[in-house]
Amino acid sequence: MGDKPLEAGAPLTQQPVQYGATQPPPVAYAQPGQGYPPPQQGYPPPQQGYQQQPAQPVMVQPGMAPGQEVWMMPPQAPVGCPPGLEYLAQIDQLIVKQQKELLEIVTGFETNNKYKIKNSLGQNVYFAIEDTHCCMRMCCGPGREFNMKIFDNAQNEVIHLYRPLKCAACCFPCCLQEIEVASPPGTPVGYIVQQWGICTPMCSPKFQIQDENRNPILMIEGPGIVSECCSDIDFKVMSLDGATEVGKVTKQWTGIVNEMFTDADTFGITFPMDLSVKAKATMLGAVMLLDFMFFEKQNNNNN
Repeated sequence: MGDKPLEAGAPLTQQPVQYGATQPPPVAYAQPGQGYPPPQQGYPPPQQGYQQQPAQPVMVQPGMAPGQEVWMMPPQAPVGCPPGLEYLAQIDQLIVKQQKELLEIVTGFETNNKYKIKNSLGQNVYFAIEDTHCCMRMCCGPGREFNMKIFDNAQNEVIHLYRPLKCAACCFPCCLQEIEVASPPGTPVGYIVQQWGICTPMCSPKFQIQDENRNPILMIEGPGIVSECCSDIDFKVMSLDGATEVGKVTKQWTGIVNEMFTDADTFGITFPMDLSVKAKATMLGAVMLLDFMFFEKQNNNNN
């Protein structure tokens, strides 16, 4: 049965409720609803401010507009490293690519060689420019004496190559080819010296890599016959005893059209990561000597 309604003015007979420790007091305000979804988790945390990277200079190849070339940022130089050679301290390979010259292609007139030198990521490390008089280029062809300046990404000359003029006669040891590598310019750090042999230079060519005091440190051994036959050509870098291959200089095959109508060659160099930067720079000089001796064929044929 239902409760009897109270009459107006009747006193309350019910005793007040005694709240104990086991009975919680009434809540005056309603609890918030439990059906609301939890906050979404997909939003990123509040931004704490931009982490600004240290300002880096925009590096472009000498003579080219900004944005066209990506240059390798200079690492911290090791102790005793010649200025500019710190780039070589953290790499174990280089790509040397000669630039095509329109004037040479159209007229056959030999111009100063130019090379882009890149790391394995395709970043420019150096840029090399030959500095030779036009009469020397036209009269002596690929056997010419030359100076070559190698610049870093700040357009400072960090390596200087010098090749003296020598007759390329395989029968006379006094006519062997060589190149001096200096870094900074005026301070030799190494030499590449051709070794004498009966069939030098085209058959089984050999070169000695020497330090700044002309002490031999490594050897370069070419193939039995240096011939472009639709494949790469390897020059092995060996220990002095000839037992261990420590690196390689490879003339890369770039296609029949490029090989026939230009002398713009591409080389790859590999060497141990822990090889001294001076020896690595000397191997870079070896690439230039090999290019002139065996692959600068256009003017040689004209002459």
